[in-house]
Amino acid sequence: MEELIQIKDMYKIYNPGQDEVRALDGVDLIICEGEYVAIIGQSGSGKSTLMNMLGCLDVPTSGEYYLHRQNVAQLKDNELAHIRNKEIGFIFQGFNLIANLDAMGNVELPLTYRGIGKSTRQKIARQALYTVGLEKRMSHRPSEMSGGQQQRVAVARAIAAKPPVILADEPTGNLDTKTTKEIMTILKELNDAGRTIIVITHDDEIAEQADRVIRLQDGKIMEDYTNQ
Repeated sequence: MEELIQIKDMYKIYNPGQDEVRALDGVDLIICEGEYVAIIGQSGSGKSTLMNMLGCLDVPTSGEYYLHRQNVAQLKDNELAHIRNKEIGFIFQGFNLIANLDAMGNVELPLTYRGIGKSTRQKIARQALYTVGLEKRMSHRPSEMSGGQQQRVAVARAIAAKPPVILADEPTGNLDTKTTKEIMTILKELNDAGRTIIVITHDDEIAEQADRVIRLQDGKIMEDYTNQ
């Protein structure tokens, strides 16, 4: 498989000096196209900081981050925004849907930022909502949907533009057991279709569903193994 992500000797240091906190402490990591990876760790392990780096939401104190062979570690904010919109689909624990937009509108929004015409983006959004089983909820607003349905909209929004990376931050954290299984099944199906999936979690049961597990502690990778 071809390398999609390569991180070299990455550090993220807060309060440099005597009281510094090394949220990331010399991380090296390679993720290839088509992998299904879970990054797991408890609070304070550095997993959220690593997610921010992978998602181009922040830049490291030092080190390199290559995404499709482009070093994005020290890009400016507007350049990072362009990378995020083009390369990464985000799924958040809190859904992050726009309350006054229906499901179609929420899925279309990132496509609008890409400059995709109305008829094309509606077609793309409709197909994404079909993929996650929400063909009968397209005109519903978030307040008219269950938590599971809202997270399905978030998944549809993330996959609509077919970004190379789907980055899911605690995607089932606000969901019941049944809905958690449904969302994880969707992620597995997306991976089976060739998408690269990276799930950030503190839950061993969620991590067990990925093909590869990376365990963080104190800003370092302590384990990196393949699930049997």
